[in-house]
Amino acid sequence: MTSNIKGIIRTLEERLWKAQLAGDSSALDELISDNLLFTGLSGALETKAADLEQHRSGALKITKLELLEFQVREIPSGAITNVKMDGAAEINGKLVTAVLRYTRVWVQENGRWQIAGGHLSAVQSQK
Repeated sequence: MTSNIKGIIRTLEERLWKAQLAGDSSALDELISDNLLFTGLSGALETKAADLEQHRSGALKITKLELLEFQVREIPSGAITNVKMDGAAEINGKLVTAVLRYTRVWVQENGRWQIAGGHLSAVQSQK
């Protein structure tokens, strides 16, 4: 992988994390493709519109994203990231905490990088 792509994607991921913590729907709108295919924690297919609305309405307030692991793999016309986070959020007023693993597909379309797909899973505690 070219270190340039890895750096670009890392910067984009950091921008995404800051936008999520701030509930910045404008920044999220720029970073997420209109044609997003994303599997959420419940296993349901999530849309960009639904994600943005959760942030705008305050139904979702991400309060903690602590990076535990980060990997990038370059693919033709894009990159795949795998991120492990210790996270916390208020979802409809209820505090939820979990260690999460995200896989995101970043593609460059129309001169800008956006998330085109992804998946989110809770990491089971290893006792």
